[in-house]
Amino acid sequence: MAETNLSNEVDIRREKIKQLKSKGEIVYKAKFDRTCTIKEAREKIGEKVKVAGRMVFRRIMGKFGFMQIRDIEAHIQVSVGRNELSEEDYDFYKKMIDLGDFVGVEGEVYVTQTGEVTVRAEKLTLLSKALRPLPEKFHGLTDVETKYRQRYLDLVASEQARKVFLTRSKVCSFIRRYLENHGFIEIETPIIQTSVSGATAKPFFTKHNALDLECNLRIATETWLKQAIAGGFDRVFELGKDFRNEGMDPTHLQEFTQVEWYASYWDFEDNIAFFQDFMKKLLMETIGTTKITYQGNEVDFGKEWQRVDYTAKMREIFGFDFLAETDPDEFKKKIVAAKLFSFAELEPYSSVRALIDYVYKRKIREGMVGPTILYNYPAVLKPLARRNDHDERLVDAFQVVVCGAEIVNAYSELVDPIQQRQTLEDQLKDKLGGDDEAMDLDEDFLRAMEHGMPPISGLGFGIDRFIMTIFDLPNIRDTVLFPIMR
Repeated sequence: MAETNLSNEVDIRREKIKQLKSKGEIVYKAKFDRTCTIKEAREKIGEKVKVAGRMVFRRIMGKFGFMQIRDIEAHIQVSVGRNELSEEDYDFYKKMIDLGDFVGVEGEVYVTQTGEVTVRAEKLTLLSKALRPLPEKFHGLTDVETKYRQRYLDLVASEQARKVFLTRSKVCSFIRRYLENHGFIEIETPIIQTSVSGATAKPFFTKHNALDLECNLRIATETWLKQAIAGGFDRVFELGKDFRNEGMDPTHLQEFTQVEWYASYWDFEDNIAFFQDFMKKLLMETIGTTKITYQGNEVDFGKEWQRVDYTAKMREIFGFDFLAETDPDEFKKKIVAAKLFSFAELEPYSSVRALIDYVYKRKIREGMVGPTILYNYPAVLKPLARRNDHDERLVDAFQVVVCGAEIVNAYSELVDPIQQRQTLEDQLKDKLGGDDEAMDLDEDFLRAMEHGMPPISGLGFGIDRFIMTIFDLPNIRDTVLFPIMR
């Protein structure tokens, strides 16, 4: 809609508001006593109802016509005519109510000859006037910038958007119910922290003025949830926001939502079995099937999941024992000699951990359709994971990859305080060497571990990436109601 036309439309609506107020009409009502929602009204054939919603469509044919009102869950047709309304009320409807306005409708629900569930309007009430009109292309917003900045318009215009965000809410609700039904207790951990820990990622930094402290936003809830286990909680979880100040691309958000859960006395194999059952039930409850299609690939979570030994697969790719590498520069020379990547491609990576992760993402992850369970990870990649009893260069960890995206990171937790201190000291060396994703030496976490922790297995599951996958969305920002914009 051209700006001049928009301005004209806004002026017309402003004038209507003035006219209504001059006649004593309350343009923005305080309330409306609904008897049911629109979704519920559709099931009340033959009954009188009072429903409300935004008018999104209208067709007037002389003294009779139809409009459609909707909310986030449903829409319903409303027939409006002179047989039910007085001439004054019908004239008010035609002249003073516009597309986008919120209206209340009273009348009987019936089914038209074409099979459309409809409310026969016996009374119409203007509840709230929209000053700006709805987008001209009401079938859906095509401008991505508008979709993200004005998500409310996207929700009004797009059935797909409504479905995505309703499902997202159902996913979060299911997660809480499922975990609570299996003995987990939800707790809250700090978002503003004084140590970068819980994952290998670049943080956001901030300043706590009252305490004169340099702080960071949490990159994970892991270390705090494990401290709760040390305090006596048997099984804990948190569903909330984490923040990682990393580059933007279609599969990463700097502010994202994930659930982390931790269970005493489990190992990572217990978590694998638990997560597989969880995922199947989650899909059945939210979308009604264990099958999804993403980027042309059909993935069935109901079938047996493939398992891939991470270390064995990476040995095949490298052609040498990469677990023995400790010097990043020498490691780079071997990678280039193996004709995997050039020095220019490897230049941004300053630690052995970062180099291994880069090769994995380019050579293994991208080609995985899934669901695939990757296990048997190098210890250098998982500083908070338990070392394997037979080879301390490996950890008892797994990830689940679906269509090239990691949706789960989990492992048997490291609860040996001596070994944990050593791994965090190694991380600190990497940080001093230029790896800005390495963790800090978290003394509070180490102190809790020194007081004793039981065997634990934990798991992190990304909600945004999961929603992106099951709806085959092109960009992870399509899963967030209000993504940050420049």
